[in-house]
Amino acid sequence: MQTTQTYTRTNYLLIISRIVTGMLFIFSGFIKANDPTGFGYKLEEYFHVFGTHFLNDYAIALAVVICGLEILLGALLLLGFWGRTVAWGLLLLILFFTFLTFYSAFFEVVTSCGCFGDAIPLTPWQSFGKDLVLLLLILVIFVNRNQINPLISGWFTQSIITVMVVVVSLGIGIYTLNFLPFIDFLPYKKGNNLPRLMTLPAGEVGDQYEIIYTLKNKASGEEKKVSDKVYLAEELWKDENWEIIGDPESKLVKKGYQIPISDLLISDANGDDMTHELIENPYYNLIVVAWDLEKTNLEALRKINALVMNAAEAYNIRSVLLTASSTQEAEQISDELNLLAEIFYADAVPLKSMVRANPGILLMQNGTVIDKWHYNTLPGFDTLDKLYFSKAYQNE
Repeated sequence: MQTTQTYTRTNYLLIISRIVTGMLFIFSGFIKANDPTGFGYKLEEYFHVFGTHFLNDYAIALAVVICGLEILLGALLLLGFWGRTVAWGLLLLILFFTFLTFYSAFFEVVTSCGCFGDAIPLTPWQSFGKDLVLLLLILVIFVNRNQINPLISGWFTQSIITVMVVVVSLGIGIYTLNFLPFIDFLPYKKGNNLPRLMTLPAGEVGDQYEIIYTLKNKASGEEKKVSDKVYLAEELWKDENWEIIGDPESKLVKKGYQIPISDLLISDANGDDMTHELIENPYYNLIVVAWDLEKTNLEALRKINALVMNAAEAYNIRSVLLTASSTQEAEQISDELNLLAEIFYADAVPLKSMVRANPGILLMQNGTVIDKWHYNTLPGFDTLDKLYFSKAYQNE
């Protein structure tokens, strides 16, 4: 009787572990597969930390595979197919993830793990805690892997369903990679007003810092650290026995409101700040983003250039090209393709967030993102004219 009760409790624990783990793996995989390019950028951060830069060229492909693997393992776990193999796969994957999140948290090398993409940002310690919970659940699954029974019997049927799950799990990432995410969780998404997201809203308080000075006693050689408040309150600056050594340190005291767009700075070839002039243009303007001209799709740039020419001829619409490449490289590409768009420069990080394509294009007006496209979904001028340009000029 006692053995039967233990067996029942274990089964219930196994069922709960399978449901929670399976759903979390599917959710995590889907969220990242929605934006495999962004997850690929996160992988590059890890490659940098571990000195495996040679993997950078394969980061996005690996991102698609990892996302697909998460979805696949989660779905097979819920279906109960290939129980032993799935249990081993889950255990190895969670051990790897747990190591990464612990390393990131302990050594403070990656600020966000990207476990749930940009949809649910987690700190490294939060990610590590989540992985510990998953590790416990997966250990339950692994220990009881022989008790995992399939919902559908028959090797052939299971194989067909498994192949279908593989196609879907990999297909999502491949699709969004070659088009755009189904859901845009980034601040440059369609409908957002960029100037509003670049400023601190009224009533909000940003991060609060204090300055830490290192003081040295000229007579005794004693050193001590004091905050700027203590330094001023105790009037240490008047005491000639103490001198400041080294550079002051900035320490975060209280985390405040995070401005969604805090790193966008657009400059011209001379280094002059052109950010607000460009993004606050009251008229329709086309923003072409090719953050890395060395790796950009040149044929796509040619098509975009044709669109830009038609827009300029018909409605005198201003077009600019934003890149993180060097001035020399930008001018060389511009001369080679006879680009009509004016060229400006920005850091690669915000440009990668603007549109998950290299190149991609945004239609903006008065600081608001009207629409955006991957180069594979670039509409023709007639389409844009019908949807936007002609209507705007008819209303004037």
